[in-house]
Amino acid sequence: MTELPHHRLDGPQDAPPLILGPSLGTSLAVWEPQLAALTRTHRVLRWDLPGHGGSAAGLVSGEPAMADLARLVLGLADAQGWDTFAYAGISIGGAVGLTLAADHPERLTRLAVVCSSAHFGGADTWRERAAVVRKDGTEAMAASRPGTWFAPEFAADPRGQALIKDLLDADPAGYAACCEALASYDVRDRLADIAVPTLVVAGREDPATPPAHAREIADAVPGASLTEVGGAHHLAGVDRPGPVTAALAAHFAAEPDAAAEAAEQPVDDAGRRAAGMAVRRAVLGNAHVDRAEAKKTQFTARFQDFITRYAWGEIWTGGTLDRRTRSCITLTALIAHGHHDELAMHVRAAVRNGLTPEEIGEVILQSGVYCGVPAANTAFGIAQNVLSELE
Repeated sequence: MTELPHHRLDGPQDAPPLILGPSLGTSLAVWEPQLAALTRTHRVLRWDLPGHGGSAAGLVSGEPAMADLARLVLGLADAQGWDTFAYAGISIGGAVGLTLAADHPERLTRLAVVCSSAHFGGADTWRERAAVVRKDGTEAMAASRPGTWFAPEFAADPRGQALIKDLLDADPAGYAACCEALASYDVRDRLADIAVPTLVVAGREDPATPPAHAREIADAVPGASLTEVGGAHHLAGVDRPGPVTAALAAHFAAEPDAAAEAAEQPVDDAGRRAAGMAVRRAVLGNAHVDRAEAKKTQFTARFQDFITRYAWGEIWTGGTLDRRTRSCITLTALIAHGHHDELAMHVRAAVRNGLTPEEIGEVILQSGVYCGVPAANTAFGIAQNVLSELE
């Protein structure tokens, strides 16, 4: 049996599968800032590149191509019994995703490409880097990572230090093999054939794969969407985790999850109650729902049952609108009627449903036109407090 990369599984076992690929020089820990959000709705598998983290350097041999790394991912999926899966990758991990989408479109349900490219410059540059690392070790790359991976001052943060340690611990042969895969990689002439729903994320301060690389992908892949994150460097999900997490959560929210599979609308009260409680927890969070349930009395029990069955079990489980859209509608209605406590709760819910702070601000601005400036003014104050707490 072919040896598999080191990997880790998180999230509900019966949730839709999502595989996350890392960047060159990092381990699967690079995805830690996004893990809590993505495991709410997915069974998440993170993997290490050859020679990185816990993976053996000899997973690939000779001068590998990106297709060889893509085959490692397919092996991981096969080992889990996943015929199809969603995929997100950073940098070289994103290149693996584009290769999967081009070569094995029947396996992917959705794709996110983070701070990556359809080509990474001249082949000679990558072969030279491979030679340097084979000779001098990955220490040769460490000094240049602050300012490339993240803002220079972040290097003093424990998370920045851990990422640099991952680089220093990487096997030179495995790192060099990945460089050689990047040397021969170029899918520019295949982007137009990719049919998988695709999100492209770029860091505006990324010197390794500047936003122009992301735009090239987004412009060529039919129907692809693009998110550019201000102030973010090459590891945008570490540098600016909030906007990146929100964009990914929104993109993958279209994946069916246990709660949304009430597209087969429950037909009895017990089914509505179960589906409603699942969606209620997914949108509002377990902590909020647990508090509400703990406060339930004989006097309020019927009302709690009513909103679980009806608001959450019939309306929020409907398949016509996605949860992001429902959050936008809910925020507008609460602003219009001045329900400020509920508004704060649903700003949190909107973030869980994948809205970015910028999008929440746009909803409030739109509401100011139709609901009045004073209502929007109050809403901005409430939303700012909530977003500051979350940040």
